[in-house]
Amino acid sequence: MKKYLIFITILFCSFKIQAQTAQDTLDIKRVALAYIEAQHTPNPKLMEGALHPRMVKRSVFRSKGAKKDYVSEFFAENMVILAETYNVKGDKFPKNPRKEVRLLDVSAKTASVKLLADEWIDYMHIVKINGEWKIINVLWQYNDVSQHE
Repeated sequence: MKKYLIFITILFCSFKIQAQTAQDTLDIKRVALAYIEAQHTPNPKLMEGALHPRMVKRSVFRSKGAKKDYVSEFFAENMVILAETYNVKGDKFPKNPRKEVRLLDVSAKTASVKLLADEWIDYMHIVKINGEWKIINVLWQYNDVSQHE
């Protein structure tokens, strides 16, 4: 029985999602929200502050002519420009946009996050570098996968 309880305790602890500190948890969520809110407002400085300079954002699309899948890539510079230009008219998002952040896994220097926005899902890898959390990878898709064609 004692071995069983130890096993359950280890299993429970291995699934527990917790940052190094409560401040880490807040900072990880803040960075993920800055990524989407920089597109809502638009605010390129907010976006730049959330991203590691070597960030890569990827998704899979299907070419219309060749009917083949390909990987689309954007980099930190592209995302800063997007934050500056995408929603200039204020017509790309609903009045109260969805921005739900789910921490999937958090360690001392890395975190995996799922961001649920209005039209898409972003899976993010966030790293702690020199005491700051920064987005380094994003893998995303539209909720409506037909938009990937």
